[in-house]
Amino acid sequence: MILKLNKWRDRAYKTACEHGFHDKELSNEHYLCLVISELMEAVEADRKGKRADRQSFKSSYEDEEPHDDVNFKYCFEKYIKDTLPDELADAAIRLLDLCGLRKIDIEDFTEEMLYEAEESCEDETFTESIYAISTIPIRYAYEYDYPLEKQLNGMLLAIFGLANHLDIDLTWHINQKMRYNELRENKNGKKY
Repeated sequence: MILKLNKWRDRAYKTACEHGFHDKELSNEHYLCLVISELMEAVEADRKGKRADRQSFKSSYEDEEPHDDVNFKYCFEKYIKDTLPDELADAAIRLLDLCGLRKIDIEDFTEEMLYEAEESCEDETFTESIYAISTIPIRYAYEYDYPLEKQLNGMLLAIFGLANHLDIDLTWHINQKMRYNELRENKNGKKY
């Protein structure tokens, strides 16, 4: 199986544009700081033991009528929002959006690439893995002189590897969070 991310990139960017996140030109560092803030929220969710309850979400949303956006949003907020998997999905979505903004193609992640990214988490604590992901742009730029494209691809791959290591179905969580984001107010009710 190959994980294809460019469709998600386009969807994340489109939603961000529609919700006012690109009304003015901002730096890559601004957007990377927001990615890192999502990773820090993942740390806080982990510290508090906040895990998604997919089973309750599934039974509440799928067993209840109607299957409309209001019911979806309610169930998402009750069982998924602000949990560790949700925050990792947020970080990935912010990276996907930045790739869309900068017109960066995201390489397809193969099973082998995902396995290697997962393996790199084996001897690290959760916080060490998050730190390693957070510092990829600096390390890749200054140690290897990699362009932004490789930095963002590296961060995405590392987030997917960590999610796999934690037995989190990040694909499912990204899909749910993208739908939720499409239902939110301008800039998700925030300043930026």
